[in-house]
Amino acid sequence: MVGKKKNRIILIEELKALANAGLATLEPENKIRIAVGYATCGIAAGADVVYAELESYILDNALSERFILTKTGCFGFCKMEPFVNVYVPGKPLVIYYDVKTEDVKKIISAALKNDYYPEKSLCKIEYWDHITSQIEYGKGFKDLPLWNELPYYAKQIKIVMRNAGIINPDSIEEYIAVGGYKSLFKVLKGMSSDEVIEEITNAGLRGRGGAGFPTGIKWRNTEKEKSEIKYLVCNADEGDPGAYMNRNEMESDPHMIIEGMILGAYAIGAKTGFIYIRAEYPLAIERLQRAINQAREYGLLGENIIDSGFSFDIMITRGAGAFVCGEETALIASLEGEAGRPRPRPPYPSVNGLWGKPTNINNVETWCNIPVIINRGSEWFKTLGTPNNSGTKVFSLVGNVNKVGLTEVELGTTLQTIICEIGACGIDKKEIKAVQTGGPSGGCIPADLFDTPVDYDNMKKVGSIMGSGGIVVLDENSCMVDTAKYFLNFSVDESCGKCVPCREGLKHMHEILERITNGKGKSGDVDLLKNMSNTIKKTSLCGLGQTAPNPVLTTLQYFENEYVEHIEENICEAKVCRELTSFYILEDKCTGCTLCAKHCPVDAIEGVVKYVHVIEQETCISCSSCFDVCPFDAIVKLSGESIETPIKPIPVKKS
Repeated sequence: MVGKKKNRIILIEELKALANAGLATLEPENKIRIAVGYATCGIAAGADVVYAELESYILDNALSERFILTKTGCFGFCKMEPFVNVYVPGKPLVIYYDVKTEDVKKIISAALKNDYYPEKSLCKIEYWDHITSQIEYGKGFKDLPLWNELPYYAKQIKIVMRNAGIINPDSIEEYIAVGGYKSLFKVLKGMSSDEVIEEITNAGLRGRGGAGFPTGIKWRNTEKEKSEIKYLVCNADEGDPGAYMNRNEMESDPHMIIEGMILGAYAIGAKTGFIYIRAEYPLAIERLQRAINQAREYGLLGENIIDSGFSFDIMITRGAGAFVCGEETALIASLEGEAGRPRPRPPYPSVNGLWGKPTNINNVETWCNIPVIINRGSEWFKTLGTPNNSGTKVFSLVGNVNKVGLTEVELGTTLQTIICEIGACGIDKKEIKAVQTGGPSGGCIPADLFDTPVDYDNMKKVGSIMGSGGIVVLDENSCMVDTAKYFLNFSVDESCGKCVPCREGLKHMHEILERITNGKGKSGDVDLLKNMSNTIKKTSLCGLGQTAPNPVLTTLQYFENEYVEHIEENICEAKVCRELTSFYILEDKCTGCTLCAKHCPVDAIEGVVKYVHVIEQETCISCSSCFDVCPFDAIVKLSGESIETPIKPIPVKKS
């Protein structure tokens, strides 16, 4: 008999001991905890520099005995990064935003006085519900709003993101302190695989990767296969433009995914699991691998987990970033070392998957929900969302919106709430025209349909999909024909080329859109695009080709007038399409500063200092450089019209 590993835990009391160790750093009794939001978004905003400054200041001032300096993931409000949160024992947790190195001394000085630095304070947390466990910090700082009193967070319900931005993702002890691995003990010490599958089925959890297939049914289909070898896979090949929910979940709370996978493996009878993740996510890979190593060290992964007789382990496989590998059979081919190309179905992976064995695949966010459902129960989970759409969904809100970031809301929350109440509508008060949901597989939904509840069924009714959760906001300066072309071009580039409808059809559709945006559209192009879209959807081999025409179909459905204007009138209302756009200098506003001429890459601007400048239309390439640099609003962008310009150089008008 092999002896017990040094750190291997078997008893629930041992798990509680680790939880106490985590609480000692998460909510220390006699030290001040400072945590820097250290996910990719935070690092891009300067979190690494802020962390280094905090570390240096604490060491230089001999304050190591007074402070715990650590890292967390992303708190969701990406526009306000970098975040720093500070916990003074007995006081509320204070969230600081847009922290710079010059703020470090002031934040530390305030903490040493049991106070907070108001200039960069965003909000406070007095009580935090981790769903599986709760933390009470303290009360006070009455002038500082609670986190959920802020418009950005007020409508959010944090389940998947319950630990993000709060715990250290590199600490298994802190994950356990907020209820981590309690569900694992509950299942392995007292539930059959049948009972686990029934609980997930009853919860109504649908796959969060986009298709929305019921997770419990998928598990049952794999479980009932009579095979000694089964595999379980986490699809972390997040590739939708504008989507980064899964990246944040992996970077901020990796043990949540691992625990969910262990529970799923027990339910279906798998002993080996894979996390298939794109190599472009180095920080997520690093944190997942560290979490896997920690789970193995404590006997939560590997042989005979918590002395239950059940064994399961996880390996990470890096993908090369092919979007098509988000499709199950293409992902399996890539895992097997082959080119990532889809295979005909049936047979489905639950019957004949990885290396011909029954295989269950779910995406990152699906696995994140599993420990919560097991801990709180399926009936509780069903109280969130809408009928047939239980729970919450994490969305990345990007594009022409004021408050960019991640938001987790109940399924059934309207687009209006997400975009205007949480996202604070368009930048510079520009009118929002539409949103693109579901990435290149989704569709463009116009503003007059923003009362649509966001769930699997209602998104389908308006011609789009929820997808993995990307929401790209498009304002009045967006051309819908150009938008359709952009997303279709993405699908053309990412097509594996295996089937003719996708390989050739999408390419030809893109050529038509290119022609239209270049002012060379033909009568009949609109009908041709509709017919080709429907044919490609019906005849493509996999989901990429079957959904790639969606951006074209929805822009044709809701914005056909823009196609007609491009084709029949050579007008791009949004003034985005370069071949349909002209730039002119306004005589009464030009100061003759020469800045526009200096930035013109083709020398299309004539004029000397203090004389009105003129753009030579035949030479101009409509690159917008002059428009972007003019400090006097003297340059206008037009489509379908023109302005008469001076023939001879004339001096500027004196004010």
